[in-house]
Amino acid sequence: MKKLIQGIVAFRQNVRPNYREKFAQLALGQAPDTLFIACSDSRVVPNLFASTDPGDLFVIRNVGNLIGPAGVDRLSTSEAPEAAAIEFALCNLPVTDIIVCGHSECGAMRALLNGRDRVEPFHLRSWLRHGEAALERLERNTGADPSLARHNQLSQLNVLCQIDHLKTYPLVRERVQEGRLRLHGWWFEIKNADVYAYEDSAGRFVLIDEIYGRRLLEKFE
Repeated sequence: MKKLIQGIVAFRQNVRPNYREKFAQLALGQAPDTLFIACSDSRVVPNLFASTDPGDLFVIRNVGNLIGPAGVDRLSTSEAPEAAAIEFALCNLPVTDIIVCGHSECGAMRALLNGRDRVEPFHLRSWLRHGEAALERLERNTGADPSLARHNQLSQLNVLCQIDHLKTYPLVRERVQEGRLRLHGWWFEIKNADVYAYEDSAGRFVLIDEIYGRRLLEKFE
């Protein structure tokens, strides 16, 4: 807490003056074009590694960057907060892109590997069921990068599985089919602070460096 309070004071003195006009504009409303789904892990800071400003991202963060799939009733199977955030982003904001971002050394992925039944807190054990599809995919050795540790392989596969879960929502699926919405899989490697994007044509996650970054930008022009 001491660090947070000191940070607020430093923000008021050193940062806020440069953002006063920006926040005055944001007080009138927000218009982010990207929904960013990330893990709650304190080491994952999207605004830092993506160099974004306030108002650029609408963010969902939870343990394991998981999204419960929609059920046969077209609604979330149980986790309403994530479903509500997705609906709000698509119905009330000019969101054209959704990014699911996993990361290395994820505690949720380690817990899945060690066996979800061994997780003692009930709600955490229940929540992690949304990552079991990735665990099944890992066990089938489908698309995992063999150079990574197994928990990091699982983390990357989990990103792809959560994108599949997103597609179970009619609103998401319809907008993707209409060309009004794009889904992206990213992965943050903590040790080197590198960000990777899943490349469909390559069937793997590719480092977003200067060269690949230019290629990605060309797709949006």
